[in-house]
Amino acid sequence: MQTGARILECIPNFSEGQNEAVIDAIKHAIQSVAQQYLLHIDPSPAANRTVFTFAGEPQAVLEAAFQAIKVASEMIDMRFQHGAHPRLGSTDVCPLVPLANITMEEAVIYSKQLAERVAGELNIPIYLYEYSATEPHRKTLPQIRKGQYESLRERTGLPEWQPDFGKEVMQHWEDVAKTGATIMGARNILVAFNISLNTKDERIAKQIAKQMRSSSNGLLPELRAIGWFMEDFDCAQVSMNLLDYHITSPLKVWETCKQLAKAFEVTPIGCEVVGLIPEMCVLEAGGWDMKSPLTTMQSNEMIEKGIQYLGLNKVKPFNAEEKILEYALRKVNLI
Repeated sequence: MQTGARILECIPNFSEGQNEAVIDAIKHAIQSVAQQYLLHIDPSPAANRTVFTFAGEPQAVLEAAFQAIKVASEMIDMRFQHGAHPRLGSTDVCPLVPLANITMEEAVIYSKQLAERVAGELNIPIYLYEYSATEPHRKTLPQIRKGQYESLRERTGLPEWQPDFGKEVMQHWEDVAKTGATIMGARNILVAFNISLNTKDERIAKQIAKQMRSSSNGLLPELRAIGWFMEDFDCAQVSMNLLDYHITSPLKVWETCKQLAKAFEVTPIGCEVVGLIPEMCVLEAGGWDMKSPLTTMQSNEMIEKGIQYLGLNKVKPFNAEEKILEYALRKVNLI
């Protein structure tokens, strides 16, 4: 990104997608901090989860993240929280992404600063993941989140599952039962991408996900995928994280899913982007060969074609100015 500013992005996922008062309180906590900008809020009632995206000066981003996690710890009670999406705590995961003039090594340091403060001041156990991970057996979200909140107390009785920061969970369960644990770390840009199918049968979505995801020796590298029924849209979805969109792009995922769906006599009807998506992903789907430069008019045409081809506006509204990462950053003058 062409900018002289140091830009750190934070994308915390909170285990609340239904109570607007809680979502608004978290929003206000983020907006109360200067020198960072709230770019997007993406709630899902059925998943019972809301994804916030904000970016800016690193220390301001860390402060906004802390204030948001604090509000979530006060207002979300994991003992009574349920939803379609896997989760471990009131703030389930809090990734930091270096966008401009920050190295991944620096982002790791920032993640550990935030983890230490959250654990120390809010008494929330923290597991470090991705580039911040301290152990190979707990580097990824699926590894750490296995068994979800319900297994947290028992699982953390094992020496290899003690949190990186914070109290030993099993011995202090009454202190952490409300908030659960939080997963935190530095990572690259990730695209959260869900494909809706013209069926309510989540078994089909699960089978397609299994055939696609990397962990089951599926067809696509750098891809995590699960299948579920999403009540918000009254259909089954293949829900995916594209860990490296340069290797496995939304276009590649869409084309692969279409081919696999034929065997089940179902059809993808559209896609949902959770949070923000890099411009290149939409341009590629619009037919850009990624080798030739684009004029502004050509870019706009390619973006519109990409939105239509992937069905990004079929499941729910897709406003490019709000959903494309670079456009959202430009809107608040960060780039």
